[in-house]
Amino acid sequence: MKHFCKPSLLSLIVASILSPIALANNEDTSVVEHISIFGANQSLNDIPGSAHVLSQQALEIFDYSDIMRTLTSVPGVYVLEEDGYGLRPNIGMRGTGQNRSEKVTIMEDNVLAAPAPYAAPSAYYFPTSGRMQQVEVLKGTSSAVYGPRTTGGVVNLLSRQIPQEALAGRVAVQAGQDGFAKLHAYVGTNSQNFGSLFELYRYQADGFKHINHSNNDTGFVKNDLLGKLRFNSDVGSNFYQELELKVKYSDEDSDETYMGLTEDDYNRSPYSRYSASQKDNMATEHSQVQINHLIELNKRFALVSNFYHNDFSRNWYKTSSVNGSSLGAGGIEIAADFDQQSDSVGLIVDVKANSRDYLSQGIQTVLNADLNEHQVKFGLRLHKDEMDRFQWVDKYLLDASYQMTLSSAGVPGTDSNRIDSAEALALFVHDQWAVGDFVINAGLRYEDMVLDRRDWGKEDPSRITTPSYKENKVDVFLPSLAVTYRLTQDMVLLAGVQKGFAPPAPGNASATNEESMNFELGARYAHNQFRAEAIVFQSDYENMHGNCTASQNCDDENIGDQYNAGEVDVSGLELKAGYIVNLGEISMPLDFTYTYTQTEFMNTFESDFWGDVQAGDEFPYVPENQFQFTLGLEQGKWHSNILVRYSSEMRTRAGNGVALEPIKSRTIVDLVAGYHLAENQQISFSIDNLLDEKYMSSRVHGSIMVGKPLSANIGYKYSF
Repeated sequence: MKHFCKPSLLSLIVASILSPIALANNEDTSVVEHISIFGANQSLNDIPGSAHVLSQQALEIFDYSDIMRTLTSVPGVYVLEEDGYGLRPNIGMRGTGQNRSEKVTIMEDNVLAAPAPYAAPSAYYFPTSGRMQQVEVLKGTSSAVYGPRTTGGVVNLLSRQIPQEALAGRVAVQAGQDGFAKLHAYVGTNSQNFGSLFELYRYQADGFKHINHSNNDTGFVKNDLLGKLRFNSDVGSNFYQELELKVKYSDEDSDETYMGLTEDDYNRSPYSRYSASQKDNMATEHSQVQINHLIELNKRFALVSNFYHNDFSRNWYKTSSVNGSSLGAGGIEIAADFDQQSDSVGLIVDVKANSRDYLSQGIQTVLNADLNEHQVKFGLRLHKDEMDRFQWVDKYLLDASYQMTLSSAGVPGTDSNRIDSAEALALFVHDQWAVGDFVINAGLRYEDMVLDRRDWGKEDPSRITTPSYKENKVDVFLPSLAVTYRLTQDMVLLAGVQKGFAPPAPGNASATNEESMNFELGARYAHNQFRAEAIVFQSDYENMHGNCTASQNCDDENIGDQYNAGEVDVSGLELKAGYIVNLGEISMPLDFTYTYTQTEFMNTFESDFWGDVQAGDEFPYVPENQFQFTLGLEQGKWHSNILVRYSSEMRTRAGNGVALEPIKSRTIVDLVAGYHLAENQQISFSIDNLLDEKYMSSRVHGSIMVGKPLSANIGYKYSF
């Protein structure tokens, strides 16, 4: 049976090396052709640049629910932990910075997934990675076709596909420490002209932290529901067509905070939280409708179109100041002192309702043309998104018994009351041209966008008056060129150059485009059971952005602003190697990932966001060295894998020489083992942070956030 579109939607022929963990499983991958960056019919050795695929088989080895633990197997990717469960991932690529993954294009099924990817890119919503069937990662020149942010890279998560069988499904359960529990179930059907799928993913935990003088949980509950219907014409029709409807809903209730610990309290009790954070809670809802359509016009031309509509609402109700001091300006220390020895006066705690509604919708279409030596794609996207901030602050009294009582309720709309919005037109053309042992990929992307902000201030919660208005209009051409050359049957050389871009913020007229020239040069080798890749990269920024968010401890008045850093240089080396050792009945897969990164500000300046920067200073939160090594053992019905992940010391502020208040280097070990009770049944046992390493994850909130300690889980899986 045919499935959706041989070429991928909005795809450019991009670079890839598939390590042993990135090999596709034995399913018919034509099902995902229309939403996959990589086409199943592509010769991977002829794809230039840097990209990686994590197949369903690879994802199921450790079966992480945290996308950040999944992505550490990809070189050139940096993650910054926050809550320990990956509820709000912070992902960066090639030195772009990790804050809320705002510099990375996040997609699900090739559709932009951030709540407002143009107007407000910070990803306070992230697709539930544990239900994904495949994860694709592109970096540098590979990602030029996927706007609007093209410097760092792209993460495309492919959701569960309608099965090939008439009836297929799975039920998986897991339980473990700190009240962790997970239920993942799906069932799908397929026939000649119809297919369907329904999926449920729910996971939760009580949390690994405890609130001082309180029995409140610090955990979360997250639900995710997915449904798909596909209708297709008969195989052999003059104009074969498919229509797929995808409907998705998710919600989250998590008791998360921005209040970390002082240095003394981190050393004394790293998994504690201050009593002033006991009301902190994040509540979210997300819904999506996506319609995919394919029509094969003839043997050479196919048209793929997608309509998408995403609604996301969230209210992060969290402590913003203590006794009038913000968290980064003494509030943390006041809360810490109070928990050590409370007094009869108590504390005044401001809890801000960071309430926001998001909209993201559009239509995109790609015409795929097979012209023998030339594979040409023409793409168009019309997109609109917005973020509606309607916030307020409640005041509480934290008394000597460590109970918080509401003393003054805020009025919605009296803290932040504005709408940031964007409208964008994107066009691209891409040509893959095979000439002997060369494969040449040339592309040109055009973005035309209007970004605006309407701000009613704090005195007009009814929005009766005319708001202040700011607007940024941007249009830009983004060329890219990449080449591969087959040096031998086993070795391919690759090179690429691309113009990187990120749009300015809607409400800051002084912020200009982020623009860069990105280069990469490398080689990959594949022979029998051994695969390897080495790529050097360099990004020369004409201007780099810094986006001010609450997650970076920015003052309320500056949240949403954008700051220019001017010329910046980022360069590095990415290595990836994999080998399968066969020892008779025992198979031993090995995988190694390494990233070396150098960062440098090229000019001297003072900034409310970047601080006092001297030319030659290094970036904060970008480790110079990080590597990951995985060793597996498989024999008959048994299998086990151990993972060792290392990250070198990171700065927490721009500087050179000895770092002030750094994040120290750390080594984390994860372990998983499984046994097949039958062909369709499996039990598993896993431990995250096997050595129970105590480590800082960040200091970005004006205090220390701690990583997740040892966590053991057991699971059972039944497939049919």
